[in-house]
Amino acid sequence: MIWIERQFKFELPLTMYPNVLERLRGTPARLEDRLRKLRAQVLVSKTNDQWSIQEHAGHLLDLEPLSLVRLDDYAAGRSILVAADITNRKTHEAGHNLKPLQSILSSFRSERERLVDKLESLDESFIQRTAIHPRLNIPMRVIDFAFFMAEHDDHHLARISDLIRNTA
Repeated sequence: MIWIERQFKFELPLTMYPNVLERLRGTPARLEDRLRKLRAQVLVSKTNDQWSIQEHAGHLLDLEPLSLVRLDDYAAGRSILVAADITNRKTHEAGHNLKPLQSILSSFRSERERLVDKLESLDESFIQRTAIHPRLNIPMRVIDFAFFMAEHDDHHLARISDLIRNTA
C-alpha cells in the first residue's frame, strides 16, 4: 500500500507509550541489520524509477527533522501539526545513492536517538496533547504521533525487504 493512502484509527492506551518508544528506538538497529550484508550494487539498484534500498534508508533520515518540528508544535499548543512534503522532494534531491551507506545509517541513528530521548522526557500530560494531523485530518495525540512514526519506519523496512527479495 502507498503510505500516503494509508488511514489510521488511533486507540492506543497511554500504557503502550513505552512499547512504541522501543519500536522507534529499535529502527536504526533493524535498518542496519537489514543492510549490512548487502553489496553496494544491490543497495543503489533502482527498478521502475522507484527508490533504491539506500534511498529508503535516506528517506527515514530526511524525515527526522520533521518529527522534532512536530514535537515543537505540540509544545507550542498548535492546533494543526506542520505538514510533511508529500512529494518527498528532500529525498529525491538528496543524492542518497552517492553517499556512503554508513554515513546515512550513523546519521539516522544519531538523529533517532535525539528524538527518542526527547520523547522519553515527556510526562503523561504531554503525551496526551492533541493536534490535527494535516493529511489525515484527525486529532493525533503525542502517543499517536509516535505510533505513526513507528508505522512509517516499518512501512519502509518492509519496502526494503521487498527490494532485497526481488534483487537478491
